[in-house]
Amino acid sequence: MKKKAEATTRLVALRMLACVLDSGGNLADAESENTLADPRDRAFARHLAYGVLRRLSALEWLTDGLLRKPLRRKDRDIQRLILLGLFQLCSGDSAAHAAIHESAEGARKLGKTWAVGVINAVLRRFQREQDEWIARLDRTDESMSHPEWLLSALRSDWPEDWRNIAGANNRPAPLWLRLNQRFDSVETLDGLQDAGFEIQRHPVAGEAVKITPAAAVEALPGFSQGRFSVQDPAAQLAAVLLGCGNNHRVLDACAAPGGKTCHLLESAPAGLTLTALDQSPARLKLIEENIDRLGLGKNGQIQLIAGDAGDPDAWWDGVPYDRVLLDAPCSATGVIRRHPEIKWLRTPTQVAEASELQARLLQRLWPLLKAGGILLYATCSVLKDENSKQIQEFVERHADAKLVDINGDWGRDTGYGRQVLPGEQEMDGFFYASLYKNP
Repeated sequence: MKKKAEATTRLVALRMLACVLDSGGNLADAESENTLADPRDRAFARHLAYGVLRRLSALEWLTDGLLRKPLRRKDRDIQRLILLGLFQLCSGDSAAHAAIHESAEGARKLGKTWAVGVINAVLRRFQREQDEWIARLDRTDESMSHPEWLLSALRSDWPEDWRNIAGANNRPAPLWLRLNQRFDSVETLDGLQDAGFEIQRHPVAGEAVKITPAAAVEALPGFSQGRFSVQDPAAQLAAVLLGCGNNHRVLDACAAPGGKTCHLLESAPAGLTLTALDQSPARLKLIEENIDRLGLGKNGQIQLIAGDAGDPDAWWDGVPYDRVLLDAPCSATGVIRRHPEIKWLRTPTQVAEASELQARLLQRLWPLLKAGGILLYATCSVLKDENSKQIQEFVERHADAKLVDINGDWGRDTGYGRQVLPGEQEMDGFFYASLYKNP
């Protein structure tokens, strides 16, 4: 049996890319390949894999043009070593000679010494002719580094904004925290600043704080004590928009991993009772762990239920809810800047299936809402089929559903909800619609 090559940052990045591109896994799954001992090496391997996935089609276009003849499919590891080298040369985050040398040495470590010269030749040619190649690339759709179906959908839905969306998707997202209101925020922020981090409050989401430089959240002072959680400002808007009041009975459907659940508990009015529902018992365990870390077990009455939001007869006790949060399963096309693999894993068929599921969940959860109650529909998508069109069709089918205007100095009114596009006010792409049930 062929011996597995010794792990290096570049070979670990190759294995992470293979996990996504060959096996259809996400980058969180691919982290199991990142077994390097030094945290700096692990971070660099992650940086390489994320960088290539952000610019994949652009890097592939360059590779195809620079190679004298195509590589065989069985040598896609060599092609990806070229992608890694081109990414480094384009980003300028490493010395050019080091990027070229390490990429070529990767082939040697894989036992493909014939490819050392190929990689050297391709990368050195790009280094010499970089301005010319980049100018040519900029005239192609491949420069956007999105699959054609997604680029077409963005053009159709957002004709004035699609380029900005694609550009935002290709940039790393900042690290945003949500401050736990149970702690003194001044003390929390002082602890982060004393540790050398710069902090910036968000103009819209009251508990949102950006941390620079980004770091592993577990290493931040105050995390283990429950002083904050990682959550984008756009996602933090849900708790405010839901508008929970005293003694409200609330359902958080599709709740895992629990970011919005915990935010609701942190800001819980008196007498709030909250049911967090998710189909996966394992993912419910994540909610439980977050609740424990944040010290929220006694802050409001919380019930965790494993069940299908589309089949309430199996778990609902028959008592209507004052508020329902449907954080619907979606294409996640609004969070590509955090998860660049989404671009290459999603398909039009999956988007259509998500849209059908969203319609079913709305239909099945609406009867659980009390007359005079609010259902808040949320997705981390930018596609109108999952968002404004979904809500328009629902309202047209339900005479007792009234769309509530969402006003604010964020996002844009779509006519059937409010949409944040990726990068706007440094937020992820997110959609919200608030539906009032007529008495």
